[in-house]
Amino acid sequence: MPTYAFVTLDVFTDTRFGGNPLAVFTDARGLTGEQMQALATEFNLSETTFILPPEDPANTAKVRIFNPTAEMPFAGHPSVGTGYVLSKMRGGDALRLEVPAGIVEVSIQRGPDGQPTGGVIAAPQPLSTGMILPADHTAACAGLHVADLVTDTHPPILASTGNPFFFAEATPEALTRAAPSLAAFQAALAAHSDQLDTQRLALHLYARDKGRIRTRMFAPLAGTWEDPATGSANVTLAALLLSFTDAEEGAWEIVQGVEMGRPSLLSTTARRTADGIRATVGGGCVPVLKGEAEL
Repeated sequence: MPTYAFVTLDVFTDTRFGGNPLAVFTDARGLTGEQMQALATEFNLSETTFILPPEDPANTAKVRIFNPTAEMPFAGHPSVGTGYVLSKMRGGDALRLEVPAGIVEVSIQRGPDGQPTGGVIAAPQPLSTGMILPADHTAACAGLHVADLVTDTHPPILASTGNPFFFAEATPEALTRAAPSLAAFQAALAAHSDQLDTQRLALHLYARDKGRIRTRMFAPLAGTWEDPATGSANVTLAALLLSFTDAEEGAWEIVQGVEMGRPSLLSTTARRTADGIRATVGGGCVPVLKGEAEL
């Protein structure tokens, strides 16, 4: 029976068992999409990635990303972590990953010894925004009251740089006690499915707290009750925050995963370009496990 090697690592941290865990299959040739989904479901992490040869030889690799229930067009911590793994395997400081949402450029970070320590990715698409999610539906999804939301800057809104999320600001105290309600997510999706391009509804909450930004991400309909570090959401959050200012660029340090006991630190930037607001997100990576799956 064929075997497929994998490694796991923690992303957006410099401490093992912090950040967001990721499984990476380093050579997925021969695996079907159904097998990839089955493996991702078995690992039951936020995402699992599968490295394939690139379709364009100018790129480093083709990468397929699966959460426990579906394939993803783009995701942040899998792109950072897979870039890190590829750099450890093959070398290189500037990588290009083919994902369904486009090309993800990865810049590898190295320590004093020259070894990779993490990476920074550029989101594959400029910022786009979509529908407004009513405040009562948003609050219910997070187990909060409407009064817990902060709407001075924007109402709860759908935004994407390659992977769509609803973004809502909350008070710092409310962010800490938020808890997702599966029934409320199901009700919100049923009420607004005709306005969504996909049957995916994920909520990214954030709070401005003592000069920093704290976030939490809930996607129970996709099998992720809560995510300890969501690169694709936080990179979009950076672009979204910039869009509400007159500035040409900005940078934000974002903390996530504290309530889960997996503290994560994500460094984000955003800038205005000719084709819209572009953003980056980066952080550290720490190897954890390696093994193989027999199919």
